[in-house]
Amino acid sequence: MNIKKFVKNHVDTKKLAHIFGFIPDNVYLKIVYRLRIGKKLNLKEPKTFNEKIQWLKLYDRKPIYTTMVDKYEAKKYVADIIGDEYIIPTLGVWDHFDDIDFASLPEQFVLKCTHDSGGLVICYNKGKFDKDVARKKIEQSLKCNFYWVGREWPYKNVKPRIIAEKYMVDESVYVDETYTGKEASNPQTELMDYKLMCFNGKVKCSFVCSERYSSNLKVTFFDNDWNVLPFERHYPKSTKPITKPHTFEKMVQLAEKLSADIPFVRVDFYEINGDIYFGELTFYPGDGFEEFTPDSADYDMGRLLKLPDY
Repeated sequence: MNIKKFVKNHVDTKKLAHIFGFIPDNVYLKIVYRLRIGKKLNLKEPKTFNEKIQWLKLYDRKPIYTTMVDKYEAKKYVADIIGDEYIIPTLGVWDHFDDIDFASLPEQFVLKCTHDSGGLVICYNKGKFDKDVARKKIEQSLKCNFYWVGREWPYKNVKPRIIAEKYMVDESVYVDETYTGKEASNPQTELMDYKLMCFNGKVKCSFVCSERYSSNLKVTFFDNDWNVLPFERHYPKSTKPITKPHTFEKMVQLAEKLSADIPFVRVDFYEINGDIYFGELTFYPGDGFEEFTPDSADYDMGRLLKLPDY
């Protein structure tokens, strides 16, 4: 067994967050970086993409970033810049699960926590929706401060809330019919999101997460001409063709508006039935703890990111 690879793939950052919660951010990041990437973290002269992401966590701390990662507040922030037409409708917002007015919600909807990644529940059929399972997942998420996992500073002061969103379906893309999620009664469509990597206000590359409903998530990077890039980041690239979204050039324009004057931010969009919808803003993809293969790609990506002078 490759012990180094095993450690990279199995380090549980949530457990580390509990164990090392008392230590300063810079020390914590050095420990986790060593465990996950297998190298010493250079914060004095960061060169790789992953090193620069850690530097940004520590030193690029604009208050507006908290608004930008809040899944409720970000919608208003983004709408003010690019327009309401790109925003998935919000059906409600609540502080506690038991405050949710399920009677007012449609047959299908999505519940999300505003302050984390992963606090999400999809209702495909309200008549078969298991509220107890949903409550357990949502309430567990509400108790956690997502900041502690990767010391992602913008999340530290996000108010934990629950939002309900319209359930969106792209009729042109389907998940394998063998998928049988707990709440699924029919084969479900896979909502494809396009993650645009913005370096100092310019989109330099993008990636797509596919085969989410299988046990083998694929992550495939593309250049701006939609050529597959010759590297992987933690997950293997897909062997299946991924079609360039029809609205990609418009996505690039919108992403560059949203990323102006920011050293690095990932802007996510969906293309749903030919229309663009905003997904989220992410400052630290993979927490900056996902290795590249080959390793040289980490340096290549790092050269694209010019750090601010502080």
